[in-house]
This record gives sequence, C-alpha cells and structure tokens, in this order.
Amino acid sequence: MRTSVLSLPSARDEYSATPPLDRAISSALPTRLRPADLLRLTDEGAEDVLSGRFDHLLPADGIWPTEERWATRLSHDDEVDVWLISWTPGKFTDLHDHAGSLGALTVLSGALSEYRWNGTELRGRTLAAGDQASFPIGWVHDVVRAPAAESVGPLDPTLSVHAYSPPLSAMSYYEVTGHGTLRRTKTVLTDQPEGDL
Repeated sequence: MRTSVLSLPSARDEYSATPPLDRAISSALPTRLRPADLLRLTDEGAEDVLSGRFDHLLPADGIWPTEERWATRLSHDDEVDVWLISWTPGKFTDLHDHAGSLGALTVLSGALSEYRWNGTELRGRTLAAGDQASFPIGWVHDVVRAPAAESVGPLDPTLSVHAYSPPLSAMSYYEVTGHGTLRRTKTVLTDQPEGDL
C-alpha cells in the first residue's frame, strides 16, 4: 500500500501578507453566556424571590392568579432577561422554541411537566421544586404545571424562574404531524417568556 503525503502551505506562508485584526472576532454563538451561567442566574433569582427581595413585584395581597399564567421580569439588560412565572393548572405553553435565545429555569415551588421534542417524538419529564433545566438553541418543548404540583414548595403557587440570553425577541410554535415530524405553525415577535401570557 502506498501512502502519499499532501504538502499544505503553512499558515505563516499563506497569511503572511494579511494585516493583523484590530478588532475582536465575535463568537458564533448569540451570547457570551453559557447554559451553566443561565442556571446560576435562575438559581440566584429563586433565592432572591424566597428572601423577599422581589416582594414589590409580586401580586398584590399575595393573591396569585388562578385562571391564567402570570409573569414578572426580575431583571433585564442587553445580555439576559430573568423572569418569575406562576403556573396555573391545565395551561400549556404550546410546543415552541425560543428562536435565537438560550434558556434555563429553576423550579421554585410546585412542579412542572415538560414535553420536549427529541427529533422523533415528545419525551416527558417532571421538574420538582429545586430542579433545573437548560435549553440550547433549537430546543422545542411544551411546559405545564404538573398535575401533582399541589403546594409542594415553600410557596403556594407553582413558580419558576427563567433566564433567556440574549433576551427573547421571537418564538416559533409547532405541531407534531401524522408522519412523526414537526411542522412550524407560526412565528411571533415577543419579549414574553414561555409563550403568550
């Protein structure tokens, strides 16, 4: 067997006439934050909610909505949005993605059921108080308050803290076809977390 060796020009030979860059090369990712950073932010946000730091943002008189999901923005800048979401029974987010944003959540109280598209089917899991999850770009899921989430956590409602980086600007919604594939049904511009609230 004969082996041939390719002779490739060295980087020094090929690029010697190229002037040095006077600016940083941007990352291919839409944000400098990683999923681990977002998980840390949601964990810290959950601790701050429990410590009372955001009591001024919570529903008046401590009465949580019982018919519709509710959300409030805990913090926001050009890089990340952090939200507190209250979940009510039977209110699904519908199968969606977060467009060009990475995401993460920490369940503060109660429990959530997540149904994620794995490329061939929807897979379910339950996230209880203290559990965390992160969502890379392209993650398609549906989230709902878990049926067994009856005052499991330190607060009465089912609550979760979510972080998105860069902040949400759009979401696409999907349906599973009869052929076992996803079909995008619509894309909406939004800065609201986990679907229309």
